[in-house]
Amino acid sequence: MSASSSAPALFDLTGKIAIVTGGNRGIGLGMAKGLADAGAMVVVAARDEVKSEAAVKELAATGAKAVSIAVDVTGAASCRALVEATVARFGRLDILINNAGINIRKVPESYSAEEWHRVLDINLTGSFLCSQAAYPALCQAGGGKIVNIGSMMSIFGASFAVPYAASKGGVVQLTKALATAWAKDNIQVNAVLPGWIDTDLTRDARRQVEGLHERIEARTPARRWGEPRDMAGVAVFLSAPASDFITGATITVDGGYSVQG
Repeated sequence: MSASSSAPALFDLTGKIAIVTGGNRGIGLGMAKGLADAGAMVVVAARDEVKSEAAVKELAATGAKAVSIAVDVTGAASCRALVEATVARFGRLDILINNAGINIRKVPESYSAEEWHRVLDINLTGSFLCSQAAYPALCQAGGGKIVNIGSMMSIFGASFAVPYAASKGGVVQLTKALATAWAKDNIQVNAVLPGWIDTDLTRDARRQVEGLHERIEARTPARRWGEPRDMAGVAVFLSAPASDFITGATITVDGGYSVQG
């Protein structure tokens, strides 16, 4: 087989079933579009069913195959129900993208304990609970892929995002731990660290943090904010056979932001 004829198979997701949590907007939807374009059936999993249905319609308009299933990633039972419903409907699960997340921006001394726990419960515990729920189904499929979504805050500190930074740092270590635990099961677990992507969450940040937009553009060698579609390629790569010998890795998708001194 020639290199040209084998290359497409490395990135072919035809017949694969993928769950994308928080897949109804922003980075999650960008990744969902990438997976669908590569041939996967995408389950858009989120709390807001109205937004999820709108995302499914947007995907379907491009010829993609997608459905929505509601989930609360902070609840173990809800995560298990999501996986069970997916397997009952499609017979298998091959890919899990742990993208659901929130941020609450304040100075550190003003957070309540409830706010701290809410951010960590969704961003970090949610990634663990969904991964744990998906594990039996991925094993039954003979292996699979888990992609966790970190952040530039997995690397850098920010005075206005203490619980978020803690949660995203934890996501990287969770990724490494799961990768070592489940390599024996042919499950690859990797993390993506998005840079400053133009989403609803970062638009809020620009309104709340004076001068943020200008500082980000000045520091980023690409001289622009990222867009959700910039996340599609890495999602396909880490979900496809092309990455079968990559596990426990973190990949930045940031236009060079993190390499600037």
